[in-house]
This record gives sequence, C-alpha cells and structure tokens, in this order.
Amino acid sequence: MTDKLNIDREYDAQYTQPVIKLGRILNLLGVLFSFLPALYISIRYSAFPGMANILKGWALIAAIFGSYYIIEPISYFPVLGLPGTFMGFISGNLGNMRVPCSALAQAAVKVEPGTKKAELVSTLGIAGSIITNLIVTVLAAVAGSYIISVLPDSVLAAFDFIAPSIFGSMYAMFAIKDLKSGIFALVLTVIMLKAGLPTFVIVPAAVFATIFFGIKTRKKEEK
Repeated sequence: MTDKLNIDREYDAQYTQPVIKLGRILNLLGVLFSFLPALYISIRYSAFPGMANILKGWALIAAIFGSYYIIEPISYFPVLGLPGTFMGFISGNLGNMRVPCSALAQAAVKVEPGTKKAELVSTLGIAGSIITNLIVTVLAAVAGSYIISVLPDSVLAAFDFIAPSIFGSMYAMFAIKDLKSGIFALVLTVIMLKAGLPTFVIVPAAVFATIFFGIKTRKKEEK
C-alpha cells in the first residue's frame, strides 16, 4: 500500500503537475492566437464590426453550442485522461477523432479505463492522431478540391454518415464492457428522442444519468 502511494505521488509530481502547468499555458495561448487573424483583418483593413455585432454573434453561437462547454469536458475526460483533454481541446476534432483514437489505443493495449496506464496510452494515441491529422490536412489542402471533384455523388453522400458511424462504433465498444449501462443509456436516449426533447437537454441528461446509473450498479455489485 505504501509503495503504491509513493508511486502515485511520484507520478503526480513528475507527470501530472507538469502536464497541468504546460496544458494551461498552451491552451491559453491557443485562445489568444485564435483571435489574431480577426484582429489583423480588423486593424489592417479597418473592418471592426463593433462590439454589439460581436456580442450578438457570440450569443448566437453560445445558444447553440453553450451546453457543450460543460458536457464535453465531463463526458470525454474518462476516456481522454488529463493530458489527452488538454491536447484534444487545443487540437480540435474531439468527438470524431481524438476520443475514438484514445479509446482504440486503450483497447488495443488492453488497459483498464481510468487508470494511469490508460492515461499514458491515451496520450500516445491522441498524439499519433494529431500528427496523422496534420499530414492529412496538408494533403487535403493541397489536393482535396481535386479529389472531391472526381469522386462520384454516391461516395460524397456517404460522408454524411461518418459521424454517426464513429459514435455508433464507440457506443458499441463501451456498451460491451458494461452492458447494463449501455442498455440504460440507449433506452433513456430513445425515450427522450421520442418525447421530442432538444439536443441540449438530451445530451447532458443521458451523460449524467448514465454516470449515476453506473455508480449505483457498481456499488450493488460490490456488496
């Protein structure tokens, strides 16, 4: 027990704390740099739209995606881990790339989710996905328009099903590990969809209700 505590403390001191420090700095820099193109255009071409228009635009986006500010960090953190969360939010494509790559890397190595080993494996998986993403993005920027122009409409139509396919496969992968929670989440989501509830209600309700259900089920099994 003492050895485990010492290992945990060393892991925290040598890995977790530096990750938090560097992750905060890089993410804040990412926020700052994201404003630079708009500031350049505004100053260079005197194209400042006015604070009223900026706030209106922000309010419109926040009304659509505001709930994800809370939902995504909470729902993705168990899979991504601490370093993966910092890396995922600064690189983007969380749901359709970072989370699946993290989950598949952990499944390939057969580590238990939520452990320190899983966190390290997740970090490597996400790092690999970011490097691959950069390479593919560069190729797409150079030759993407030509490739799309020669693809038939039937192939282009299949792109609409990429996101549902990714999330469906992720659901199946995790539902197999905890069948009761998987069935609960599916049934609850279908009920809310049939009731016509909006997405910003369905997503947090499904996430937190499934977490609560999983905790209760695990406690019953341990008794």
